[in-house]
Amino acid sequence: MRKDELRQQIRQQKRQFTPEQLRELSLPVLARLRPLLAEASVIMAYYSLPDEVCTHLLIDELVAEGKTVLLPKVIDGETMELRRYTGRDDLEEGAYHILEPVGELFKDYASIDVVLVPGLAFDAAGHRLGRGRGYYDRFLNGTDGTDPNADVFDSAEGSVPRTKTLGLCFDFQKVDVVPTDAHDRAVDIVV
Repeated sequence: MRKDELRQQIRQQKRQFTPEQLRELSLPVLARLRPLLAEASVIMAYYSLPDEVCTHLLIDELVAEGKTVLLPKVIDGETMELRRYTGRDDLEEGAYHILEPVGELFKDYASIDVVLVPGLAFDAAGHRLGRGRGYYDRFLNGTDGTDPNADVFDSAEGSVPRTKTLGLCFDFQKVDVVPTDAHDRAVDIVV
């Protein structure tokens, strides 16, 4: 199956659920996720869209626990940057009508312990199908313009431990095989 066909299939499945049902379906995903974040101090998350696993309460809980929470902000058609999230006052509508952070710019990528990655579909090997714009693949591969000479998320042995990437999805978004290209970045764990 081609990427565009799989995207269409998953979008069609999502339309079968109301926003309330999707928030309810988020609860077991978040229950599986929380233990994976227990030891993390710096977490890159995302402020979920209505058709994604709902992260709104989770990120507020993480901030309340004293963790540093970072959210992506789309800068242009190729690039996103990270901003510190301290509460809902840090959000305003940005590109694609997505609530994005306006907090302090964050550049110490090597200090990030965990990255939460959204996706339309994931397979057991961690391959991810995104929405098609490539923001997360470029960012995780270090080619988003922040530092084109280094991939801080794949540190060399003996240096900073590699950041864990966790893909969040509903159970119906888990598929046998996600078609991949050379630039696609798999996640470590599908939650």
